[in-house]
Amino acid sequence: MPRLLFITALLLLTLLPVAAQKKPVVPTGPLLTRTVSRHEVRRFGYGGTFTIVGAPRGSITVEGWSKNEVDLSAEIEIQGATEEDMAKIVAVTGFLLDDDSNHMSLITVGMHDKTYMRRNGKNFPKQLLNMPWKIDYKLRVPEVTDLEINSGVGAINLSRVEGLLRVSSLQSDATLSLTGRIANVTVGAGTVNLIIPARSWRGSGIDIQLAAGQLNVDLPAGFSGDIDAEILRSGKIENAYGLEPRERTSINEKSVRGRAGAGGSILKFTVGDGEIHIRKALEN
Repeated sequence: MPRLLFITALLLLTLLPVAAQKKPVVPTGPLLTRTVSRHEVRRFGYGGTFTIVGAPRGSITVEGWSKNEVDLSAEIEIQGATEEDMAKIVAVTGFLLDDDSNHMSLITVGMHDKTYMRRNGKNFPKQLLNMPWKIDYKLRVPEVTDLEINSGVGAINLSRVEGLLRVSSLQSDATLSLTGRIANVTVGAGTVNLIIPARSWRGSGIDIQLAAGQLNVDLPAGFSGDIDAEILRSGKIENAYGLEPRERTSINEKSVRGRAGAGGSILKFTVGDGEIHIRKALEN
């Protein structure tokens, strides 16, 4: 029951901001679009923690690499009725990159942040507060990095990162190629694709919770691990991988307590409303 209440609350949080917000006051004519690109490189050692606070809308792509530095590219897209309006929006929209010892933070700032706007946008026109904007981030970080991601609406792509992982997103089509450590992923609505290229999970396990949508789990041939999957309300689980039940009658359309190969780390998958597909990854 606690997990059901948690997923229900998460789904409500996903839908309420959209339902409660006032209808944006935007010009009736076509909007102009401006894209601003920013690129930064910072030294960052292995084993550190990187925190990302994404934009209300926009994608986040993180790839691990062998260098002890962070390479960040950002595409900031804003819209406005006039060039003057867009210049005002650009002036208050962007990100802060802060590092302290073994912790680095990427924090999105803009019209959604009331505290930031009180300090930096005192004379900002109120009629521009609801103008559309987004930021797409692409990062390369050391392969051994603990990663924390908080995002709004937008795609998330992660690969080759070997540290502790925590992801929270309101709505996302996420693709996660992961091999180990501890991972906790919570998504309000969307599609989550988990790809495990290794034949076992190197760590204590993973826990993915999706309030509404589809969760696809691709496991390689010969994978060893224990799988706990559950549909809390409506939907079904497809056991296309051929998991063996860990207990008698422990595999059905709503719940799976299964084992692949010799077993191992526990991989937990929970969907409130939707589907879970556990399948064999296609060989390259």
